[in-house]
Amino acid sequence: MSSEKPNNKGIKRIKNQPVLHDELKSSRHLFLTPTTWEKMKSCAKKQGISVSELVEEWARNIEG
Repeated sequence: MSSEKPNNKGIKRIKNQPVLHDELKSSRHLFLTPTTWEKMKSCAKKQGISVSELVEEWARNIEG
């Protein structure tokens, strides 16, 4: 997977239509410490993505 972020600016978001991946995301729940949450928000902001997308990218890059 390329480390380059797709340029999705200008893409019209349509309900129930995936934009960045070929499947829809669904709601999940995580329990995190406030410190971890702040670090994740900061990292995502630096990359110009959401925390959800940060987790998505991390998980998609796990081998196995």
